[in-house]
Amino acid sequence: MLAEGDPLFYGSYQHMHKRLAHRYRTEVIPGVTSVSAAAARLGEPLCEAEEVLTIVPGTLPEEELAARLAAADSAVVMKLGRTFPDVRRALERAGRLDDARYVERATMAGERTGRLADVDPESVPYFSVAVLPSRIDEVRPEARPRGEVVVVGTGPAGPLWLTPETRGALAAADDLVGYTTYLDRVPARAGQRRHGSDNKVESERAEFALDLARRGRRVAVVSGGDPGIFAMATAVLEVAARERYADVPVRVLPGLTAANAAAARAGAPLGHDYAAISLSDRLKPWEVIEERLTAAAGADLVLALYNPGSRSRTWQVAKARELLLGHRAPDTPVVVARDVGGPEESVRIVRLGELDPAVVDMRTLLLVGSSQTRTVRRGTGEEVVWTPRTYPAGDPAPR
Repeated sequence: MLAEGDPLFYGSYQHMHKRLAHRYRTEVIPGVTSVSAAAARLGEPLCEAEEVLTIVPGTLPEEELAARLAAADSAVVMKLGRTFPDVRRALERAGRLDDARYVERATMAGERTGRLADVDPESVPYFSVAVLPSRIDEVRPEARPRGEVVVVGTGPAGPLWLTPETRGALAAADDLVGYTTYLDRVPARAGQRRHGSDNKVESERAEFALDLARRGRRVAVVSGGDPGIFAMATAVLEVAARERYADVPVRVLPGLTAANAAAARAGAPLGHDYAAISLSDRLKPWEVIEERLTAAAGADLVLALYNPGSRSRTWQVAKARELLLGHRAPDTPVVVARDVGGPEESVRIVRLGELDPAVVDMRTLLLVGSSQTRTVRRGTGEEVVWTPRTYPAGDPAPR
């Protein structure tokens, strides 16, 4: 039985193999796939060091293709032909069109190679592939007309909760800038430079990143969680508002914030309206925090309390609990979530009147229920918490 490429790689023989190989003595001789042939004809490395090669069929939906290509180190898209227009749009949406190469009939008569962006869609046969070669040393930074700053979030813990878009931005960056703890969550890549710093120098970090971009570097500023929620996006945009950085492109990519991660672990406590408030009084007076806690508690909102405590801030949780008990019953559920997604993850449900400030630190997030938040202990013994999406008509919020 003859097959193009390798018999068990997107080949028609595999359908016969699944039906007949258990009935007859079968030997499959491996072949050279079009993936390897295309890379060889391009004369460019396909993947290096710790890069991961992604192989996808062009028949996937365009949005799925774009997500996978944005996250890929290097990639090959099979089965072009009629799918070529969708694949091209997916590469463009993923920001990878300029990197993409085209190979038609590799090693056969009529072979054609070149930049995928230059290919006429009407001329593309089935025997063709799109290739995103290795990113390592792909383009010298000094050859680019200008750089950019992309602000990304690693999620609460790291790789499992990274979006494909963020993975792509981290892979494409020349420089990573951020708080050292967050940079440690990003896998090391050959050729990338890392610039770690303390978590109390946000403006200086932002200015440093923007200066790198002015020199033509592609810079990823790394936050935890979502970069726009109590994180680095604000600092970068504040500094970028200065005249000297007016021409530096800045993008902010969404990430998974700690409140969403903690809520999912506990059930659905954020199922209705809620407010996110930072208890840190390093950047705003405690009087402002008290006013906002009072307003949110009076409106009967579920509360997501960020930055509740640290080694230098030990009394804020107790003060917040005291204030909230003026608006909520002592048995109000509180989710105490620490290091969600990390090796020391701990998610507990306690009652507001029993909340112990001593167990709360900077890696902890608190979700305080409203008057409508409920808990139930399921058959497994696990207690889950949720806030109904309906609110009783004519039932005013407690004061």
